[in-house]
Amino acid sequence: MKTKSFMARLMAAPHVLWSILFILAPLAFVFYYAFTDKNGAFTLSNIKELGSTSYLDIFTRSLCFALAATVICLIIAFPLAYAISRAKPRSQKICIMLTMLPMWMNFLIRTYSIMAILEDTGFLNTLLAKIGIPPLHIINTGGAVIFGMVYNYLPYMVLPIYTVLSKLDNRLLEASADLGCTPAQTFFKVVMPLSRSGVISGVTMVFVPSISTFYISQKLGGGKFQLIGDVIERQFQSAYNYNLGAAMSLVLMVLILLSLAVMNRYSDEEGGMVA
Repeated sequence: MKTKSFMARLMAAPHVLWSILFILAPLAFVFYYAFTDKNGAFTLSNIKELGSTSYLDIFTRSLCFALAATVICLIIAFPLAYAISRAKPRSQKICIMLTMLPMWMNFLIRTYSIMAILEDTGFLNTLLAKIGIPPLHIINTGGAVIFGMVYNYLPYMVLPIYTVLSKLDNRLLEASADLGCTPAQTFFKVVMPLSRSGVISGVTMVFVPSISTFYISQKLGGGKFQLIGDVIERQFQSAYNYNLGAAMSLVLMVLILLSLAVMNRYSDEEGGMVA
C-alpha cells in the first residue's frame, strides 16, 4: 500500500508542479498587483477605480457583446449539430471535418480574412455591387465585432452539442412519436432536455473567450468599441499600469467564475428535473 501511495504521489508530481507554476503562481501575481500600488503598498484604489462610469460602460459592453455572440452561436449551432447527428456516418465525418477546418488556421489569419470580406471595398460589397445592391458599411461596427466572435467561436458550440446528440438513443424519438408527439414536441420535450449538457458546455466555451477577447474588437471594430480585453491589453502593453490591469483581470475572472457557477447550477437543477 505504501508503494502504491508513493507511486501515486510520484505520478501526480508533474501535474502538481504544472498547476503551481502556471495556475497558482500567475493568480498570486494578479492578486498581488490588484491590491497594491506602484510602490507595493496595500491599496483598494485599483478596485475602486473600476467603479467609474467609463469602466462600467466597458464591462457592460463586453458582457452584452459576449451574450449576443453566444446566443447567435447557439441558434446556429443547435440545428446544425442536430442535422449532422442525424446524417449517415460518412456524412457526419465530412461535416465535422468541415466544421473544424477553420480551427486549423491561425486565429489572426481568420480575423484578417473577415476584414477582407466585410470592408467597404471588400468581397461582400463587391458582390452586392454586381447585383445592383448599394454597399453596406459593416466594418468598424458593433455588428462586425459580434460577427467576428460568432465566426471564430462557432465550432466550439457545434462540437459539444453534436457529441451529445450523436449519442441520443433513437428509440426515445420513436417512443415519443408512438405516444403521439409531433416532431416539434419531440424536439422540445425530448431532444433539447437530453442535450442540455452539450449546450451548457458550448455556451461556456463560447462565452468565456468572447467576453475576454481583444484582437477581434481591435481589427473589426476599428478601436471604436473598447472591451475588457482591450483595456487590459493596453494597461500591460502601452500604459504599463500593471496594478490597474491586474485589477481588471481579477474582476473579469470573477465575472467568468460567476457565469460558470450560474450555468453549472442551472445544468444541475435541470438535470435533476429530467432524471
